[in-house]
Amino acid sequence: MIQIVEHAPREGPYAIGAAIEAAGLPTRVCRTWAGDPVPDTADDLVGLVVMGGAMAAYEDFPGRSAELALLRAALAAEVPVLGVCLGAQLLAVAAGGVARPGNGKQVGWADVRMTEAARVDALFGAVPERLRVLYWHGDTMDLPAGATLLASCDRYPVQAFRIGGSAWGTQFHLEADESTVGAFADAFPEEAATAPGVVDDAPAELAVLAPHRDGVFERFAAFVAQRAQQTATRAFFTRRAAAWEERFAGDGPRYAEAVERMELRPGRRVLDLGCGTGRAFPALRAQVGDAGLVVGVDLRARCSPPRSARAATTTAACSWPTPADCPCRRGRWTRSSAPA
Repeated sequence: MIQIVEHAPREGPYAIGAAIEAAGLPTRVCRTWAGDPVPDTADDLVGLVVMGGAMAAYEDFPGRSAELALLRAALAAEVPVLGVCLGAQLLAVAAGGVARPGNGKQVGWADVRMTEAARVDALFGAVPERLRVLYWHGDTMDLPAGATLLASCDRYPVQAFRIGGSAWGTQFHLEADESTVGAFADAFPEEAATAPGVVDDAPAELAVLAPHRDGVFERFAAFVAQRAQQTATRAFFTRRAAAWEERFAGDGPRYAEAVERMELRPGRRVLDLGCGTGRAFPALRAQVGDAGLVVGVDLRARCSPPRSARAATTTAACSWPTPADCPCRRGRWTRSSAPA
């Protein structure tokens, strides 16, 4: 399920929604402006889209805390995220950046410049170096450490960015289609009046923008679809993983007893497969000795971010999903009978 969060009746997903629908991906819309509660978990999400709005990301508004929590959960689980305008600012804040007032309204059609990093980006790699887009904002943001700037302009340097490998934000309105500009002008007539031609020039501007716009959102939809199964698994386990060590802290002796019952000989090769790899690993190493080999595949590490405690106990991690694919296939391997 792709969760879409809307803050205003006329600030919908537009071309983003069209690309998602064309890809056959199911969506769920949270209309905060109508009083819909923001989901309190990312457990069932394969994607998250947060749209724009007239409120400020640096001030409190109904649902702000819940949205930031949802964005942080999505970032932790590497759920693909797309934030637009206000949504981009909230994404930056959720990742440790700062949203703040800008130096006045930026409304209308104008160029945006792609950075060198955009050339190899999964979404923006095929976008030309300069692109005319629709601006409609007055606030801006400072990106968190580690974020990648993808697009910029002289007045507001942060126009598009990526956080990690699966979360993107755009300050400009790349989602604009034939109905967007009129809807914005009706919702914000005083701002539209400061940008002569913003409505009248829209058909010509959109004719040039559309192929690049649609390409970006088609790539986002494909990115979501390709990772959907992995994302759903990570999203489910990430929140639960925080309490994993506490819940199973007393299971160490049980794993040691199970390994003892296996009566492994020195020099054996062992594939330890399961969520308890870190607990069984020391006992397995003791059984097979220096001449043996233990390969640990921690299933939890495949679906949630690694923790320092797990990294300290899991000496080896195997990237092959089955014993048949593992280098151990050339020798004898034993699956641990320790409890999972």
